[in-house]
Amino acid sequence: MIAVFKAFIDRTTMYRLVLYYLLTLLAAAVLLGALGVLPYAPLVLLYATGVLLAAAWISNEILARFFGAATNVESAIITALILALIFSPLAITGTGGVAAFAAIAAVAMASKYLLSIEKKHIFNPAAFAAVFSAFAFGVPATWWIGGNSVLLALVILGGVLVVYKLRRFDLVLAFGAAALGTIAFTSLNPLIAIEGTLLHSAFFFLAFVMLTEPLTMPPTRRYRIVYGALVGVLFAPAAHVGSFYFSPELGLLVGNAFSYIVSPKRRYTLTLIERHKLARGIYEFVFRPDRRLDFAPGQYLEWTLAKVPFDSRGNRRYFTIASAPHDENVRLGVRFYEAPSAFKRALGALPRGGIIHASSLAGEFTLPKDKKKKLAFIAGGVGITPFASMARHLSSSGESRDAVLLYASRTAPEVAYQDVFAQAAREGLRTVYALTAETPLLPGAHAGAIDAALVTREIPDYRERLFYLSGPPGMVSGTKRMLLALGVSRFSIKTDYFPGLA
Repeated sequence: MIAVFKAFIDRTTMYRLVLYYLLTLLAAAVLLGALGVLPYAPLVLLYATGVLLAAAWISNEILARFFGAATNVESAIITALILALIFSPLAITGTGGVAAFAAIAAVAMASKYLLSIEKKHIFNPAAFAAVFSAFAFGVPATWWIGGNSVLLALVILGGVLVVYKLRRFDLVLAFGAAALGTIAFTSLNPLIAIEGTLLHSAFFFLAFVMLTEPLTMPPTRRYRIVYGALVGVLFAPAAHVGSFYFSPELGLLVGNAFSYIVSPKRRYTLTLIERHKLARGIYEFVFRPDRRLDFAPGQYLEWTLAKVPFDSRGNRRYFTIASAPHDENVRLGVRFYEAPSAFKRALGALPRGGIIHASSLAGEFTLPKDKKKKLAFIAGGVGITPFASMARHLSSSGESRDAVLLYASRTAPEVAYQDVFAQAAREGLRTVYALTAETPLLPGAHAGAIDAALVTREIPDYRERLFYLSGPPGMVSGTKRMLLALGVSRFSIKTDYFPGLA
């Protein structure tokens, strides 16, 4: 059961998981309102949510067409649901209340287009709208979803799933430690203050939903921790500058500004110029970017297609870059299954000259600065992509590394990038292929899975090496356990992860 549940989480995109989470919270609030547990009548709550959803959707469509951007209905829905859960539905009374709610949603969506640099928005849309509403309409966010203890268990449970999906526990823990530490330090009765924060405030919802928005948080662990701590300090009720006191949403905007300063700032428009088959079920897409893409081998981008037939996973995916940083074009290696998602069908049907958008460059699955450090790469399936980028980088730059690659596939026809790794062998990269479903026919191939025996035989000095693991979640987890059992330090194991399989 746990394995099935983890598989569902791993195969659900981050945005879709957040959407399910918010809809569950709304449904629970409607039910509790009907039972009289919450002070909100179900029809009032649904009406307020409907106004926010309609205004957000219409505003997003208009703005996207005006700015020539790819629309994302999922993003507009998520923003509207967040607003519905932090603004009291009782504020929507009469035409004035309806107009105010519609304006709040419109401002949230407009902030993504107007308050952006290089097509990358700076602030969390819901937080910006909350600050705008407080100053312009005198209607502040009440964060009612976090102030009701009856919903607390659901907020925490769903939030933990979102953070697990993103693997951003470091960010949430930094926020929590800074927030609770500041509250304890500045309160006359720290225990009561902390209890009130945990049970009756925006603490968990802000941390799990808004703090973790990928587009407005830093891409690296070090800066994420600073970002979380900064927002945590400003979250404390006593945080102020002179007579000006911060609110949770205002503290988050300050954190967003910091994140923007330390993050890659560009959004790219790429044009398809070539598509070719790499291996059975794996294709490489070659794009020409509208500007130079600066990245490190092993990093990934969030990719958006403008027109994708509706499916349960939206029109955004994360893909690791397969080209080298100095290449003129950008390459993606993508696996297609027998029943591909609507996104992959749209990608596969993209004609030459077709457009795709990319942003949110991130990832720390990169080569160490110490070029003398011995390396070991272990890949499964299409998890070979970041290593193709690294191999191309070694070949094009002439940079020499002592590295061994163990690459597992079911059969020889499913092996990709053989030519890339053969060329990189001149720079010190030795490749061993492991075929799990046939007798090896490739030179230097091994019959069977990558196991402890193969590691110790092919990499006898494995305890001296830094390991990089990339592939399906189950394969990565199992390989990491195997390496730990062999005595490899957990600090010598890096795993490739991005939020959502394709």
